[in-house]
Amino acid sequence: MLRVDMNGLVERLALGVQRQAARADGEVASEEASEEEMRDGLRVTLSELGKARATAQNDDIDEADLPDNIKEILKLIRALRQQIAEKQAELQALMADSEMDPEAKQMRLDMLRGELASLQGALSTAQASLVDALKDKRLSDDQRMKAASLAMA
Repeated sequence: MLRVDMNGLVERLALGVQRQAARADGEVASEEASEEEMRDGLRVTLSELGKARATAQNDDIDEADLPDNIKEILKLIRALRQQIAEKQAELQALMADSEMDPEAKQMRLDMLRGELASLQGALSTAQASLVDALKDKRLSDDQRMKAASLAMA
């Protein structure tokens, strides 16, 4: 199972909103965090069961003639897509549930939407990392095409 560690995510989001407001007012934020520090606030890890399943599902990636860093990014992209699909299914099931208390349902919907947004952000970051990794001049055109096809699978 894929888990998203969102420790400090709310604080970082609040800091980002404060910085935007400060920029709009022409001020410079005093605690400007780098983009890398912001990315570090979102961690994605796989449980042992998730790792075992991911290993079996990623045999084609492991067998590809690609550098290890690209293989890891491709595996992460697949894991994130799977988790997004699961969250979307959970969201649809919750929306179809007519017996749940409306207030509790809304709170759960908001939570699921937040989790989904975090996962989608992590997927975008992973895809951007893949694009950056594919710019390596040591990669052949065949390797780039193989990585791109594995990313789409």
